[in-house]
Amino acid sequence: MTELVKYKYFKIPLLMNFTQLNKVIKTCKNCNLHETRIHALCGEGNKKAKMMLIAQAPGKEEDKSGKMFIGPSGKIFHELLKKANINKEAIYLTNLIKCYLPKCRRPSKNEIEQCTKYLDKEIELINPTILVPLGFHATRYVFNKYGLQRPPKKEYTHLFGTVFQAGSIFVFPLRHPTALLFNPKKRDTMQHNYNKLRELFD
Repeated sequence: MTELVKYKYFKIPLLMNFTQLNKVIKTCKNCNLHETRIHALCGEGNKKAKMMLIAQAPGKEEDKSGKMFIGPSGKIFHELLKKANINKEAIYLTNLIKCYLPKCRRPSKNEIEQCTKYLDKEIELINPTILVPLGFHATRYVFNKYGLQRPPKKEYTHLFGTVFQAGSIFVFPLRHPTALLFNPKKRDTMQHNYNKLRELFD
């Protein structure tokens, strides 16, 4: 009998593999987002990667296609990685929240509590040495998970582009590529920080 880890609202089998996990994610109905989504997105990429990037949630285009980073922010994301000489096939990409947030709103506390159980399992299965949260909500969750000291919300921007260590895990927060859709002037700074990913690979 498979041993179960008990959570507040649902259970994830302790010995679950990726195939089983992705099936559960795709059929998840543990919060109201299942009523408005088209697809619940599973992570993508190298399942033996040493680097895992964690975005916030799928956008409209991602929700329609069931693929990560194919919308406007995806184009920027791929440009940032290409200029940083990062091969997408060498990393694993996932989201904090697996379903589209209507009108791209912020995730609720309940949505984060429910969905990060899947993220925790992905981290366990990938076992990366480098976690790269993109944006405020992903960074806050990773800092909480690993007991790293969090600054006030207005000071989170100071975390981006800085390496933090939590035991054997290195945490490297970056701005989400969506930021450039609203403020293109940040591109040079963001590219500089994304370039540091290459150094972490070496």
